[in-house]
Order: sequence, then structure tokens, then C-alpha cells
Amino acid sequence: MATCVCVVLRVGAAALKPVATHCSRQRLRVCIPHRFTHGVRSSLYEHAVEGYSDRPELDMRTVCEQTDKVIANVENRKGDLRGDDVRTIVSVWQELQAVRSEISELEKQKTHISHTVKALVTSHDKKALANLPEYSQALQKGREIRSRLNELYTKETELDRKHYGRALRLPNSTHPDVPVGDESLAKVVELVGEKPEFDFTPKGHVELGEELGLIRQRHLSHISGHRSYYLRGAGARLQIALQNFALDTLQQREGCGMQPNAHRSQVYSLDPARFPDLNLAGTGEVGIAGYFMDHAVNWKDLPVRTVCSSTCYRAETDTGREAWGLYRVHHFNKVEMFGVTADETGEESSRLLEEFVSLQKEMFSALELHYRVLDMPTQELGPPAHRKYDIEAWMPGRNSYGEISSASNCTDYQSRRLNILYERDDGSLQYAHTVNATACAIPRTIIALLETHQTKEGTVRVPRVLQPYLGLDVIGKPKYTPLKYIGPNQQTRPPRPAPRAR
Repeated sequence: MATCVCVVLRVGAAALKPVATHCSRQRLRVCIPHRFTHGVRSSLYEHAVEGYSDRPELDMRTVCEQTDKVIANVENRKGDLRGDDVRTIVSVWQELQAVRSEISELEKQKTHISHTVKALVTSHDKKALANLPEYSQALQKGREIRSRLNELYTKETELDRKHYGRALRLPNSTHPDVPVGDESLAKVVELVGEKPEFDFTPKGHVELGEELGLIRQRHLSHISGHRSYYLRGAGARLQIALQNFALDTLQQREGCGMQPNAHRSQVYSLDPARFPDLNLAGTGEVGIAGYFMDHAVNWKDLPVRTVCSSTCYRAETDTGREAWGLYRVHHFNKVEMFGVTADETGEESSRLLEEFVSLQKEMFSALELHYRVLDMPTQELGPPAHRKYDIEAWMPGRNSYGEISSASNCTDYQSRRLNILYERDDGSLQYAHTVNATACAIPRTIIALLETHQTKEGTVRVPRVLQPYLGLDVIGKPKYTPLKYIGPNQQTRPPRPAPRAR
């Protein structure tokens, strides 16, 4: 089993876009408009057409042979695709295959005619050729075939674009045990630990963070706008402590060192005039998947387990939800697990998913949190996910559970789009399965820690496993005087300094 550690510390790292390889056919290297006819753009397809990557090999056999099952799956999932779209995908694919079949046959005829003409030219002089009926007929037939092929090439290009424009948006298949429906139907798989009990009214993390000098979120509009924050003092050290704790925990285990799943509105795009097709990554999964793209892993090294620490960016455009605090912020640090498995029995990725969830539980239990594991229903699965578990920690200040982690089995959904394969002993290639899981989303874990381990005195007890990283067993109130806000928009603003006499 391979061990791989990936630590990404570059701030503002752009999402690694699936780069495209050489087209299988040069004739398809055409100018692609910025948007497909159905209004959804696919950078993955465009990069493939431009020759930077192979075209995604989607499992169209299943879509065509089990169309009703695929339609039912699409209807059960979130997204803008519906049953009629699946039927259109099948229709376009069948038409595309018919066109390609005709092209293949005509290209064979074209080659045969070319050989015939060459043989006639070799065995006859120019004067004799002019009066040779079979020579004239071959030339005429060749012209007709070339004309027809030019028509078919154009049609193939258009059908190819239409096919990928829709088919790339098909969701993964769904595990049969996944609940069908919305978030309210999530199935509690396990409850771990006990809810903390207090003989006082517990505070929320923002109040605690401000009193302890850990968090500043007020008066930041001039810096970075809404949903921004500072972690300072022990708060900044707590972030690093959690990150290092997660990395060390995962690397100590034998064999263990994300197109973001989020909706498009969650993605930060860079200035398209200067950086076309570049976005800020919403999860470390994007970069790790890009690392494996267009590569084959030796099957003896499987499963490959990777851990990555990176800064993530989310637009969080729904400002009505969790508008204050660290629960929904624009940027945060996260430790992510990503695995690549074989697909010989069909169970390898399911086992790795369970292993990742077990690691998550080990870390959150070590942090002395009360949490629950949920088997998420169909409408909560992103398109790549075959099955997804969420872990929600109890957050006393919110008086509710809050998601702090998730783990998804993506089977061959990502590998077929990004050409992630493994090589068997005989040299044959097979599409791998991929699994991803959050090891530690720093801000939300900080929320759970502060609110769970707060004391009546207003301090926060540090879990034993974090004490070596933080160098503290209790986070107490700072001894310095907090900064005093003297800016605008306050009822009694202190006078500005008078001019100095010089």
C-alpha cells in the first residue's frame, strides 16, 4: 500500500483544472463557443478538444441499456437534469455512434480507392489513364466520399459537443442503501460520545472567541468584506494545532499519509480577462484529483491514500444562513483525505470509505466531541458521490448539531472524467475508484471545541491530544487590553487628534 503526503500551503491557489490531452481525431479540433447550446459550459470538454487531455470515457453502455434506472436516479438527485434530458442524451449518443460508424466505413472505402488509384497510376501512363473508365470512376467516387465525409465530420463535431454538454452533468449512480429524499431523511448511523452538560448557560463561539481574544469578525468590511474573520493569539495557534494533529494522526496510520462538488454559485472565479478557466479551489480534493489525472497507478500500490492541507474558498452566496461566526466563511483551512482504489470486486472503494470514516471518528473522539454519523439522502449527494456520510458535532452555543466533516465514495465517476487508471500485472488498464473525506475543517472544528469545552469561568479546556500542539491545557482570557474601535458608524466617536504644533 502506498503512502503519500501532500501539504499545500500556497495561499490563493487556483483550482487545478482538468487539462486536456490530444484529441483522438484531429478533425475535431475546432473552435468551441464559450457556451454550449444548452447554456452550460464545460471546461473539461473544451480542454480535451484543444488537445490537452483525452476525452472523458463515460459509461454510456449503462445509460443506454438501463435508461429507466438512470432516469429514476436523476429524478431522485438534485440538479437541473430531468428524465427528458436522459432520453436526449441517449438519442444524441446513438446518433453520434451512427455517424461515427458511417465515417469509419467511408474512411475504409476512401483508403481502398486511394490504393486503387495509386495502382492504376503506377501501371498506366497519363494518356492511357485519361481514357480508363475505372480510373475516372475511382476519382469520382473519391470526390463523393470526401464530400460526404466533410459533412459527417461537421455533424460529428456538433453531436460530440451536444453529447458531452449534457452527459458530463449526469450524476453518479446511487448506493441502494442510500435514503431517497431531502436532508430531513438523513439516517443516523451512529451517535458517539455524550452531550456536554453545563450548570450555566453556554456561550456561542463568537462570544467566547471575542472574550478570549481568539476571533475578530467585527469591523472588517474595509479589509475583506462579509464573512471574513481573524484568528489571533491562541486562536491562530489552535488552527495550526488542529492541522498538525490531523496530519500526524493520518501519517501514523499504515498506508495513510476533489470539478468542486459545490454548486457553481459557491465557486470563486478569477478575472476571466486575465485568467480564463481558473477558479479558487473550494476543497483540497480538486488539487489531489488533478495530481492523479492522466496517470495510472500500479495495482500493487493500491489503495493509495493521500492527505492534503490547503486553504479553501467558498462564495457562500446564501447570506441568510449563518451570516455571523465561523460556520459559513469565505476562506478556511482544511485537511482532506483522498484515496484511489482498484475496481476488481466493486467493494474496494466501499471499504476505503468505511476506513476514512473510521479515521474521522478516531480524530473527533480524541478531541472529546459528541457527534453523530449520518448516511446522507439522495438530494444531499453531489453529482460525483455514490454514497456520502456526514459527521455532525454537537455545538452547545447553537444548541444543535453542525456538519464538521463528510466522506464520499465517488466510484469511477471522477476517474472516467479525469483519466485516473490503474495498471494490472498484464499491463492492461482499468478505471480506478476514488474516495474523499474531510479530516478536519478548521473553523467548524474550532466552533465545536470552544463551545463543548467552555467552562463557567469563561475559559476553554484544551483536549489532552491537542495540548502538546498548543502548549496549553486551558485557553484563558488575554492579559492585554483589547483594541478599541475608533472608526465611523458609532454613536459616540472619540475626537480625532488635534494638529501638532511644529
